[in-house]
Amino acid sequence: MIVSLPDHWIILIDVLAWTFFHLAISAICLKLPLTWFLKDHFWFRTFSFERSGALWQRLFRVKAWKGLILDGTIFLKKGYSKKGLHGTKSRDLKVFAAETKRAELTHWLSILPAPLFFIWNPVWAGWAMVLYALVFNLPIIVVQRYNRGRISAITSGVGKKRLHKG
Repeated sequence: MIVSLPDHWIILIDVLAWTFFHLAISAICLKLPLTWFLKDHFWFRTFSFERSGALWQRLFRVKAWKGLILDGTIFLKKGYSKKGLHGTKSRDLKVFAAETKRAELTHWLSILPAPLFFIWNPVWAGWAMVLYALVFNLPIIVVQRYNRGRISAITSGVGKKRLHKG
């Protein structure tokens, strides 16, 4: 801890800082053009080891809990809701997949501020903030990769029947 503050101030600053970071990062990512996410950037690529999302289902049983995750659009009142498909045409599926990339980027970036919390938190609380960032964001990243893998299989013709299986 670099700055020493009373506990009530630390808690208030933690809550305000996370709120600021989540909203600011989300707002920045929402400003990025859809065309950027429609491109096949390496870091968003669905890798063969993911097996069109099957890896995430096997490791984490994503289908059992993904519906419990709140969509960020309910807080910001902007963006693209990923609670369900907006259509089954090729363009609809490509836009949905692109928006999973936007959400994934948002949540990777939302992990990055966690080390800043060591500035005003005791070391144990700083680690708790890092843990919070991981526990809050990684499940959402997994869901985005799972959904994108499934959509990629559908748009490539591999999994047309999978579309309606959850």
